[in-house]
Amino acid sequence: MDRNALNKLAGSADIPRELNLVAEKVLNLERITVEDGLLLYQKGELGFLGLLADFVRNSKHGEKAFFNRNFHIEPTNICVFNCHFCSYRRKPGEPGSWYYDMDKILEIAGKYTGKNVTEVHVTGGVHPSHDIHYYGNMISKIKEVLPGIHVKAFSAIELDYIIKKAGMSVKDGLSLLQNYGLDSVPGGGAEIFDEEIRKVVCDEKSSSETWLTLHETAHLLGIPSNATILYGHIENYKHRIDHLNRIRTLQDRTHGFNAFIPLKFKSSNNAMWQQGEVSSVEDMKNFAVCRIFLDNIPHLKAYWPMIGKDMALLSLSFGVDDLDGTIDDSTKIYSMAGAGDSNPAMSSEEIVTLIKKARRVPIERDSIYREINTFGSL
Repeated sequence: MDRNALNKLAGSADIPRELNLVAEKVLNLERITVEDGLLLYQKGELGFLGLLADFVRNSKHGEKAFFNRNFHIEPTNICVFNCHFCSYRRKPGEPGSWYYDMDKILEIAGKYTGKNVTEVHVTGGVHPSHDIHYYGNMISKIKEVLPGIHVKAFSAIELDYIIKKAGMSVKDGLSLLQNYGLDSVPGGGAEIFDEEIRKVVCDEKSSSETWLTLHETAHLLGIPSNATILYGHIENYKHRIDHLNRIRTLQDRTHGFNAFIPLKFKSSNNAMWQQGEVSSVEDMKNFAVCRIFLDNIPHLKAYWPMIGKDMALLSLSFGVDDLDGTIDDSTKIYSMAGAGDSNPAMSSEEIVTLIKKARRVPIERDSIYREINTFGSL
């Protein structure tokens, strides 16, 4: 990273003074304000944002770019909620619906015996029939099949439903699942925190405050998690920066988020299809602003099944330092919404090659970002 070039950029007469002032904060590793973040969204040119985001990424991780060996289990897409943006949800018996019983779930897990995977990501629809012990047993039985596997399981929306169904407090419900073997919580279900927008896109779903409370409680119990945003639908930049600020504020209190993952709205096969999709330029702008604003979250992840491999490669120049994992064609959430990778799978060798194309050093990690293998020199 050429600091001199960035200093010149920050003092450039071609850049509005208000943006120069924000750039100076970033170059001095100072926190930017909500107003600064909104300004970056509204007036920052893509090249300017990319340079600043890359500076932040480099200051945190040097030239490292991370991935892990993982797979997903999606027990069902039958869901009690009907979010307008969702292309995944089905009713019982509806064409395209599925439900895996426990034997099928363990059969899927068993396919990875001896394959050096380090994480299973378990999430799906909010099924109406099962109690909290069913999900706890699912975790413990997966660990019997794959001893040592890290189980990252159940979005805050799933957890809220099953904990309330059990008549338990959030703390007691999470503690119970932790005793069953829950290691971390994924970031799904955050969508967009603005309450008015949330009423339009996912009015049946748990509230933004519930999502934040659940993650805060998990962190206080020693359960790390990720955070997400769903962008590119009917929200505007004010809604995005408000969302990021709520995440940043919670992270100041708990330091429990490992990574932030911007998730792009995909328009196929859902009730919001007329909204269309934002451009790849907007994707890169969003990655960059997220990296600049979220100064207290270590990692920014590009979920490559969502944006495709080529855009994931490009994102490594806009603040991203993590590409998720090998996936192994084990998720349908984004392929059902029209994502480019309809059969999402990459070998570790393919991910390493992709990262090297971006002139980064590939680092295989575990689920809490402990480094396992380095591919190349730092």
